[in-house]
Amino acid sequence: MLKHLFIRNFAIIDELELDFNSGMTALTGETGAGKSILLGALNLVLGDRADNDSIKQGCEFAEIVAEFDIRQLDAVSAWLVSQELNADEECILRRRISKDGRSRAYVNSTPVNLQVIRELAEMLIDIHGQHEHQSMMKSAVQRQLLDDYANHSPLLESVSNIFVELKLVEDQLHHLQQTINEQNDRLDLLRFQTQELDTLALEEDEYQHLSNQHSRMANAEKINSTIQLAIHQLSDDENSNAQSSVSNTINSLNELSGIDKNVSPVTDLLQEALIQIDESVSLLKTYYDNIDLDTSQLEKVEQRIQNILDLARKHRIKPDRLQALHLQLKKELDDIDHVDERLDELIHSQKKLNESYVKACEKLSKSRSAAATKLNKKITQSMQTLGMSGGKFVIAIDPDTAKRSAFGHDNIDFTVTANAGQACKPIARVASGGELARISLAIQMIIANNSKISSLIFDEVDSGVGGGIAEIVGQHLRILGNGNSGTNKTGKASQVICITHLPQVASQAHHHLRVEKQTQKKQTTSQVVTLDNEQRRQEIARMLSGVDITEQSLAHADEMLERAQEV
Repeated sequence: MLKHLFIRNFAIIDELELDFNSGMTALTGETGAGKSILLGALNLVLGDRADNDSIKQGCEFAEIVAEFDIRQLDAVSAWLVSQELNADEECILRRRISKDGRSRAYVNSTPVNLQVIRELAEMLIDIHGQHEHQSMMKSAVQRQLLDDYANHSPLLESVSNIFVELKLVEDQLHHLQQTINEQNDRLDLLRFQTQELDTLALEEDEYQHLSNQHSRMANAEKINSTIQLAIHQLSDDENSNAQSSVSNTINSLNELSGIDKNVSPVTDLLQEALIQIDESVSLLKTYYDNIDLDTSQLEKVEQRIQNILDLARKHRIKPDRLQALHLQLKKELDDIDHVDERLDELIHSQKKLNESYVKACEKLSKSRSAAATKLNKKITQSMQTLGMSGGKFVIAIDPDTAKRSAFGHDNIDFTVTANAGQACKPIARVASGGELARISLAIQMIIANNSKISSLIFDEVDSGVGGGIAEIVGQHLRILGNGNSGTNKTGKASQVICITHLPQVASQAHHHLRVEKQTQKKQTTSQVVTLDNEQRRQEIARMLSGVDITEQSLAHADEMLERAQEV
């Protein structure tokens, strides 16, 4: 329930604080006094788009704070806990907009984005606008009203999830079928390219290995002469070679070691060097024996390298990338060869999902029909009290299996007749402006009566009605705010705030606020006054007779206020 509203520097409001109570509260005032400004401020703190033009002239920012009592709103408390927002007995929404275009939103002093505010606002308060009868002619609005009344969220979620999954599978199926049509030419090319690479039969790291082998074979003579010279200098030269020189040096030093042990480390190092020379000579001889001077083998290696280079140039890649390309093309070819299997899988999935979708839609449609029967009866009864005696309201539900959407396959149409004995026709074609406004009001009040939200605001929904009908509208709103009487037997405190220009409606309220516009020092501001009994009597009389309040209008106001106590 909305407990408190604070507004600063918004439109023509300097600073305003309002306390609200349970029951029905009437908000009245002369045209242009600022009733719509209050609603605009409330909408802003509930997540509407910010407009820095709404900041009071000469001010740097505007600020709106709304305080809600959530002791009876278990769902709101649970949601706040899930969002890690402090959940106590109160929930405070705050919105601040700056002249530079920046906007900040808070829930219980914690900064949040507007989506969080909007999601929370849907659980806190429900606003019914005066122009909703115009949007009610749209089929989407009619469907939503019926689904809201029937609490169809779980059924709609099921239908929507299946629809999204089905759409995804159908998109994949369509793409695959297009791909199949485009792949015939690609298939021939892939088969030719993979056959070329199969024939080449390139092994892993083969190109690098061949390059190294070719380098050795192409320089075999130089390698041969160099190795021979090294072996000769290390061991085969009879006159002077490294092995003999080191060996002789070791023998000489061994003779000295008997005289001085300090030369022993040198002898040990030379001994190791001799061993290294011996191993080097052995390796060089083995290498020399394996030098390939076969020119025919060189030609084969060169031809193999050339084949690899030719195919690499053809595919415009480096030779060492050919093997990876081969694997890639083989996989693509394999995917195309198995496309029929994937096609069968998708067709099967489409069939199963379509069956699930039809069942979910049928379940939703059946529930809609049951809810429509109840709603038809309630709205038809309400029409009798709103000056349309003999009128009838019927929600036509026409399942269309060829139609598919996230909301099911039903065509939903609100039909009505204002006169007994006449067939119902679409509401947009048969209802006059006044009748449409009253039908809209009947629907809104019944929907609101089934709402789990404890705070309801009606913004001049009584527009287009008057006289005795207006008093009945006021009575309905009063009953709606009573909480434990009339048709609303929820056992919870209810709150109805009604912005109205009709005295018949305002007189039914439990509480009364008046919006006043004042001009001081060439500055216009709006203020809201909480009316006591006498002030309320004067305001009802003003609404009845205009500027000049007469004894007759005061007597009439007294009569209306007394009648309201009987409801």
